[in-house]
Amino acid sequence: MKLQPNDLAEIAARTIQHYDEHADEFREGTRDHDVSQNIAALLRHIEGEPPFTILDFGCGPGRDLKAFSALGHRAVGLEGAPRFAAAARAATGCTVWQQDFLALDLPDRHFDGIFANASLFHVPSQELPRVLRQLHGALAPGGALFSSNPRGNDEEGWSHRRYGVYHDLESWRRYMSDARFIELEHYYRPAGLPRDMQPWLASVWRKPSTPRREAGSNSK
Repeated sequence: MKLQPNDLAEIAARTIQHYDEHADEFREGTRDHDVSQNIAALLRHIEGEPPFTILDFGCGPGRDLKAFSALGHRAVGLEGAPRFAAAARAATGCTVWQQDFLALDLPDRHFDGIFANASLFHVPSQELPRVLRQLHGALAPGGALFSSNPRGNDEEGWSHRRYGVYHDLESWRRYMSDARFIELEHYYRPAGLPRDMQPWLASVWRKPSTPRREAGSNSK
């Protein structure tokens, strides 16, 4: 069933409200999570020389924003929950844009990398192609996008007052390829565990340095 504008507004508002109401609990619960593997995966695939301009998409209270800054990169956060956005600004001194994921306003070809750690799964599948095209447009040619999402069998709906989509690898590949990203690598987390104990699917994608030629187009 197609989600109507009022459905999408409710999805965004309720999910943001949940994070706002549990901001302190979430910050304490994730403060010590080690995502250095994910940060390294993004950085090693960005073309060019550092420092890079990085968008932390769904930056939460700023843990990873702070890590990118400490590595010498120009980090900008984007967050939907007001309390998270305020906390990230206070903790890092970085610019943090408070934006709904379904109503993005991003600069064109601006970022060398986009770090979407545990954030894009909140975008309804109906809207995901549009959001991915916006992220693609915000990347400089040759830039890279990292995503990590809780994986599943394409289930979609409400869980603990948050909306989520739990993609499997093949469906995620289709969405990303349709948005004109090129796959660079994927892996499951946490590292070193059996697959059935790795609930997170991580992947890295590149925006081509030159536009891809459409099939059947004139080569001259």
